[in-house]
Amino acid sequence: MALTRRAFTAGAVAISALLLTAACGTTEDPADEAGAASPAVSSGPVEIKDERGTVKLDAPAKNVVSLEWGLTENLVALGVKPVGQADVKGYNNWDKSAPIDASTPDVGQRGEPSLDSIVALKPDLVVTTKDLPENVIAQIAKQVPVLTLRGSDGTDPIGYMRKTVNVLAQATGTEAQGTKLLADFDAKVTAGKDALAKAGKTGAAFTMGDGWVDAGTVSLRMYTPQSFFGAIAAELGLKNQWTTGGDKDYGLAQTDVEGLTKIKDASTTYIYVANDADGGDFTDSLKNNAVWKQLPFVTGNNVKRIPDGIWMFGGPASANAYIDALTTALTA
Repeated sequence: MALTRRAFTAGAVAISALLLTAACGTTEDPADEAGAASPAVSSGPVEIKDERGTVKLDAPAKNVVSLEWGLTENLVALGVKPVGQADVKGYNNWDKSAPIDASTPDVGQRGEPSLDSIVALKPDLVVTTKDLPENVIAQIAKQVPVLTLRGSDGTDPIGYMRKTVNVLAQATGTEAQGTKLLADFDAKVTAGKDALAKAGKTGAAFTMGDGWVDAGTVSLRMYTPQSFFGAIAAELGLKNQWTTGGDKDYGLAQTDVEGLTKIKDASTTYIYVANDADGGDFTDSLKNNAVWKQLPFVTGNNVKRIPDGIWMFGGPASANAYIDALTTALTA
């Protein structure tokens, strides 16, 4: 599997050195281009608890470098445009819910950021996740304050999404916008449940996955109830047919086409993620697969691809887009 396909999660990448690149930006509302007013930003010293301890800032951060896409999405939704970003092109390919300017300076890959490039931007704060090795985080922290969160938490994905929004809002002085983002998510959940109920799809059976092709073999990854998307579906009252095997952070379970035969409920809809800009549609390689063709959701024409660009490990922006995509897939 190519590294770009692995980019769904930050992955544990062995890193011995930090590489090079460059960047610059400001704190603004993502809707500024439409003429909307910027959200209120608080001031004064900030003390934040993260996954490594306590981060102290003299004032809310304005110039932020982000090394992980889910955090970037939340920053943009809060009105904070990163001054530097890990893998700008990849981010815009995978997260269309909160895009960033293509000219945003790139500070390397998410697993291999460039210390020189980061420091050159003179950021107030660098945000990352624990997927980045501790020795790399520590190296950056010697030069710039670093806020470290988890990419997700399989014990409570929605709760951790809320925590992430609140922590980033505190760090950037955008608490009011953070409160609004979470309230809008709650309203979207209610609207999604109503749409499913009107279509007679309350409690509908579904399963969710993504995949890739390597040397002609299709590998699959299933989203358990402990995944971000799985937890959103649970909020909607849907019944996930793949409940086991997920990792502790992201709730993802590895399988293959034969593994899908354990899904017995004939009413199940198979929802999947692909990306034309990165690997294309893996189900194209399954069209002549005898096992695939006999699966109940295939024979029942219940295989639905959600739109590209909904990040599977994001925040309220991606969650809202996923709710719309999921309800559409199940009610169309």
